[in-house]
Amino acid sequence: MKTLILPFLIILIQSTSSAYAQSISFTFHNGSLKSIPLVIPSVMNPKLNPMSNSGVSLKVGQKVYFYPYGTSKKRELFFTVDETYQQNQVLEIDELIDKRKKELKNSK
Repeated sequence: MKTLILPFLIILIQSTSSAYAQSISFTFHNGSLKSIPLVIPSVMNPKLNPMSNSGVSLKVGQKVYFYPYGTSKKRELFFTVDETYQQNQVLEIDELIDKRKKELKNSK
């Protein structure tokens, strides 16, 4: 009986953890006084209102874009969701955008 239960438990744990890791829930916090437009292909194109929170669940590998030079200019990669992000993590979008803009400026 024990030899049947152990493999079943291993399969159950593996399937649960892989299903859990496929999607990560976030809170996007905009602490600035400006709206922040984002692009999340095949999900939505949210416009984060000033001083607001927005909940979103994204799959690992999902790319998120932003407009570092205004909404009429070219979009740039903001981040890609990977396993380093934690469930229910709050992302300070305005601060992360400032950091990403500096990275883009330094890479040119």
